[in-house]
Amino acid sequence: MDPDVTLILGLVIGGFAIPSVLSAMSDRRPLWASALTILLAFGLVLYAVMTKSGGYKMDQIPDVFFAVLGRYF
Repeated sequence: MDPDVTLILGLVIGGFAIPSVLSAMSDRRPLWASALTILLAFGLVLYAVMTKSGGYKMDQIPDVFFAVLGRYF
């Protein structure tokens, strides 16, 4: 899989996991699903950074995000 797609997928999944964690904490439910989702997102981002030669810089992330969106939409 392309590291750019993996990075964006990990960031989007991680972004959706944050409200899930907050909801589970406020309802006093177990955080199992949220923790697994965050772990998956972290794994995807780590895989993307490790497979891309040179890694990513913070200022590259918006460009990569919109390049991936443009490629698939």
